[in-house]
Amino acid sequence: MDDLNLEKLIQAFIIERKSQGVSSSTIRIYNAEFGAFLSFCGENQLFTVQEITPLILRSYLLYLGDKGRNPGGVNLAYRNLKTLLNWYDHEIEPRDWKNPFAKVKNPRVPIEPLEPVEIDDIKLLCSVCRGEGLMDKRDYALLLFLLDTGVRASEACNVNLEDMDLLSGTLLIRHGKGGKPRHVSIGRKATKAIRQYLKIRTDTSPALWITHYEKRISYEGLNGILRRRSKQAGINKPSLHDFRRAFAINCLRGGMDIFTLQKLMGHADLQVLRRYLAQNNEDLIREHAKASPVDRNL
Repeated sequence: MDDLNLEKLIQAFIIERKSQGVSSSTIRIYNAEFGAFLSFCGENQLFTVQEITPLILRSYLLYLGDKGRNPGGVNLAYRNLKTLLNWYDHEIEPRDWKNPFAKVKNPRVPIEPLEPVEIDDIKLLCSVCRGEGLMDKRDYALLLFLLDTGVRASEACNVNLEDMDLLSGTLLIRHGKGGKPRHVSIGRKATKAIRQYLKIRTDTSPALWITHYEKRISYEGLNGILRRRSKQAGINKPSLHDFRRAFAINCLRGGMDIFTLQKLMGHADLQVLRRYLAQNNEDLIREHAKASPVDRNL
């Protein structure tokens, strides 16, 4: 198996990850990333692991950048491919093979503010969900839920009714990133919207967010809701992750300390928050105005 076909290697890796209980969203990312790499390798007549050299990997990362991938996307490709080849090294223990990633440095990702969905756009989205039907009630509650909890889209899809305590405004995320559970809070207005949505449901599904056919909503289903509502509202469609960014930035602006925010968002350390919370010029001007030593003391 030393000279393993790349496609078979990827299949074996995916099987192992699934057996370890890796989330479906992570598997989806692996499939997309490795599929893109296989296409690149096929175009360059590269079919086995032994043919992957540091030069090939660097060329692929440059190729992604030339194709329009942002630095964060190139970095993601680097990390996933490194995980794959590290697994190959550990699992197969190939003879006379050196991991090419030992000589390929991690691409730098500049720390720039990540733009959230604007509150004005969320208001427009909410304005087209004010009907009395189940889907309007669902979509309105869902928009408030995403903004007020900051949960990942995959986490939102997996929430069950039993995970919510509407009296206390708390929610249990049973399987966060890395399989770690955590509690998050839900505000008064979002809780009220969820109650109104649940009040007119007649199904027996355990899922909080369901489709028109009373099935648990999927990641693609969430995207479809945003796409449809954005078109109705006359705005550019935000990404699902833009709501998570909006949660982080607005909590910070509202005075939440960064350690509480870290716990609510389910981040293992503060490093991940840096790009969410890179402040723009307006934030810096406002914070300086509040803390100016001269204005406060002289």
